[in-house]
Amino acid sequence: MNEKFEKYLPIGSVVLMKEAKKRIMITGYVAKTAETGDKIWDYIGCLWPEGTISSDKNLLFDHKDI
Repeated sequence: MNEKFEKYLPIGSVVLMKEAKKRIMITGYVAKTAETGDKIWDYIGCLWPEGTISSDKNLLFDHKDI
């Protein structure tokens, strides 16, 4: 596996953010939005088990926040 991507959990992994009550399923990697400027997030995800409801409801987060 490419060393650059070894730190990432597999797509489909269900994680719990620090101090959160609702779980998130990882749906993608290395996300960026216009609102966050140059910030690149490690993961993109959706609520689990609900799934992706709409593209504006995606969650962006970093590995350190899990």
